[in-house]
Amino acid sequence: MYLTQALHRAMQQKGACIAVRFGSRQTTFRQFADRIARLAGALRALGMQTGDRVAILAQNSDRYLEYQMAVPWGGGVMNPCNTRWSPAEILYSLDDSGSSILFVDDAFLALAQSLRGKASTLREMVWCGEGPAPEGMHDYETLISANAPIEDVVRRGDDLAGIFYTGGTTGFPKGVMLSHSNLVSSGLSLRCEGLATPGNIYLHAAPMFHLADMGIAMPQWIEGNAHSVVPAFSPELVLDTIERDRVTHMLLVPTMIQMLVDHPVMRQPRDLASLQAIIYGASPISQAVLDRAMAALPGVQFVQAYGMTELSPVATINPAWCHEPAARSLGRLRSGGRASYCTEVRVVDPEGREVPRGTVGEIVVRGPNVMLGYWNKPEQTAAVLKDGWMHTEDGGYMDDDGFIYVVDRQKDMIISGGENVYSAEVENAIAQHPAVATCAVIGVPSGEWGESVHAVVVLKPDGDVSAQALIAHTKTLIAGYKCPRSVEFRDALPLSGTGKILKTELRKPFWDGCKRQVN
Repeated sequence: MYLTQALHRAMQQKGACIAVRFGSRQTTFRQFADRIARLAGALRALGMQTGDRVAILAQNSDRYLEYQMAVPWGGGVMNPCNTRWSPAEILYSLDDSGSSILFVDDAFLALAQSLRGKASTLREMVWCGEGPAPEGMHDYETLISANAPIEDVVRRGDDLAGIFYTGGTTGFPKGVMLSHSNLVSSGLSLRCEGLATPGNIYLHAAPMFHLADMGIAMPQWIEGNAHSVVPAFSPELVLDTIERDRVTHMLLVPTMIQMLVDHPVMRQPRDLASLQAIIYGASPISQAVLDRAMAALPGVQFVQAYGMTELSPVATINPAWCHEPAARSLGRLRSGGRASYCTEVRVVDPEGREVPRGTVGEIVVRGPNVMLGYWNKPEQTAAVLKDGWMHTEDGGYMDDDGFIYVVDRQKDMIISGGENVYSAEVENAIAQHPAVATCAVIGVPSGEWGESVHAVVVLKPDGDVSAQALIAHTKTLIAGYKCPRSVEFRDALPLSGTGKILKTELRKPFWDGCKRQVN
């Protein structure tokens, strides 16, 4: 299996059909494949060798989709940069991966220019924005027109396809290594789940650097369906694009669903008859928000996906029928669903033994979608990959019908607005303030974000800093979405007998009365 395999099939069978729409631009599958083959040739001319890493720092666009296909076509390895990270975090991902080429657009031009000379392995920059290329950058369209198409290198199977960085519990992001087989097998599983049928039009509304978008788009590529793209999520633009392009499927994180259904534009007359399904995931959704969404979009199916980047990215699917009244009465709406096709899921005890149904343990996953490992981090890889099983460090239980229910996280991760926030990263940033003696970061319930980042801080005897100043301090070190939204000061933190901070005690006042310790 290889990433570009579906494109070859679509070009052969649907060459004259529309492949991608972005604003006023649109390309057929035949045109799209030709551009990709030429862009791959350009990358080789710029010095990309087989296995070299090529990064992108850009908003969603048709060119982002071309990057996702041209890099593997030419034998390279993708490194999509998280556009919400701080400059220091982006620089780390470029250096850690050894990326030699960087694609950049208008929104991140100044940031990219600031990285020039700092990124140790970066040799070339490609301008994939609109208008003429800035000085010192290669113009995207010129590269395509000036280079002849090349044959697909066809890296496949366990060959590395991409390094997808996710937050790190050590304070540094981890590069998740995903192979061609990882990504394609996940796409095939979702195709079997019915998330792509002939004639669908998929809308890229979630950020394309996020594997959730690429993963849910994979079955549409396999089916040979069309893709519509918006540069960034906004309720007005999403609704306009659904109407114009007759979109049938899209992925939204719960925060986006809430913004969409609560926006005044939803009260205006709209022709949304084409929309068939919304896939949601990346963070839990409240029943109140889901109920409002289903009422605002009658006839649209809602499907939940549970997983993580390390699983390419889906482990389980909670299908549309579980959102209907009969399944709701069984509590299925609060489930993460059942193992997707090609995927095996268990709940185990600390020794790795499967626990009885209904018993809480750690959720583990096995299958061709499980990552190769973490880039240059063998110890962290060994800690989560055991005998072929990916240990998610999420606590949950399985019912008698195989439905998984996530009840708590065994790792200190907060999911806020669909983004993973590791408490260690935030704690490291807070601790760098000279007034701070110690701190702990936890997730607390948020109606808007699912969870929000809350810091509990102990100041030094002579320390003096306000909550607002401490939040501003963290924003200079880490991405804004990782920074605390609230801060409380205490004289001491609760400790265990071994001196570990008892975060369970810190969480209790916020989660008291909640059935689950994730929102």
